[in-house]
Amino acid sequence: MARPPDPFIGRDILNGQFQILQKIGSGGMGSVYKALQPAMNRMVAVKILHPKLANRKDLVSRFRREARAMSHLTHPNTVKVYLYGELEDGSLYIVMEYLEGKNLNQTVRAEGPMSLERGVPILIQACHALEEAHRAGIIHRDLKPENIFLSQQGGMKDYAKVLDFGLAKVTEREMRPGSVILTQEGMVFGTPEFMSPEQAQGKALTPASDIYSLAIILYEVLTGKLPFEAKNPMEYIQLHVTAKPKPINERVPGRTFPPLLWTVLEKALAKRSEERYASGAEFAHALGAVLSGLPHVPPYQNGQAMRPMMGSAPAALPIPNANAEPAQGAGAMQAAHGHAPRPPQSSPLPRMVSRSKQPSLGLLVGVAVAFLVVGATLAAVVMKLVMK
Repeated sequence: MARPPDPFIGRDILNGQFQILQKIGSGGMGSVYKALQPAMNRMVAVKILHPKLANRKDLVSRFRREARAMSHLTHPNTVKVYLYGELEDGSLYIVMEYLEGKNLNQTVRAEGPMSLERGVPILIQACHALEEAHRAGIIHRDLKPENIFLSQQGGMKDYAKVLDFGLAKVTEREMRPGSVILTQEGMVFGTPEFMSPEQAQGKALTPASDIYSLAIILYEVLTGKLPFEAKNPMEYIQLHVTAKPKPINERVPGRTFPPLLWTVLEKALAKRSEERYASGAEFAHALGAVLSGLPHVPPYQNGQAMRPMMGSAPAALPIPNANAEPAQGAGAMQAAHGHAPRPPQSSPLPRMVSRSKQPSLGLLVGVAVAFLVVGATLAAVVMKLVMK
């Protein structure tokens, strides 16, 4: 039996601002369409909540929160939201930038595990996108390979875009009056394979929860496997809470990685959130050290204290590595990156000239007497000339 035609395909919405062309995806909450925006001469993606769910206040609130959260984010590695609201028939919509490419899950399934040189830069981009979201008080809560999209922009291949903030935890100041907060303690949301231990237990979340999920994603991207062996979603949830992840060099026979990679991943996968990297920027810094082939992660010195999430424990500050020697100025930092410290150079700024010793009193008197003698002699000569 043929399915009934989609009521949105071929339809103009918002007084002709957008022309729905075709469906490009669907999920439990809604469908995503490719649409033309004639006034801007560009393609966009329009996400529309299933009309049959319009009476579900919790899902309507979740959809609105996704739109509101994403509209506040401007990082180039986060999908752009142009517009959101309600259609004439009551359907909720989000208009986003249209992306061509594949998500991370599709890419790994089609091409196999990625090399370190390809996979790590993709995750670094995602780290920076999450850094902005965390600073805005937003925790994604549902990071997985399907929500990291790879496209080409400006000639750059594997340009990552973080998608789908539908489960995002938004601070109370981001909520509109009357919104239902869906992420209360004791409730579990997310994808079991990529869920942090505290998320699996329904506890309050900090940005470190997203860091854990990113580490699981990177592990799978590089090996094609997850760090735990489980037969069903509930078993994954249990293992996240109780089991140690399998070291990445032991996961795939014959495939090895730099020792620093596991050091970084092991920290990001710590059971206690305060023992992980405190921010996306700090995790990206550590991954950059792996990509550069360094033997250890240089001290992270550029971070600032993260904003605590409303109703959650404050994010932990970066924990210094007890085995790392403190950097001695810029020279040590350059040496840690494989560069020899530069020799001292003269400052381009004018230096303060040190004051010379004060002249002695005798010298001043002698100079004064000499001037008087010379002056008297000149005066006598002038007088003689006048008298003649």
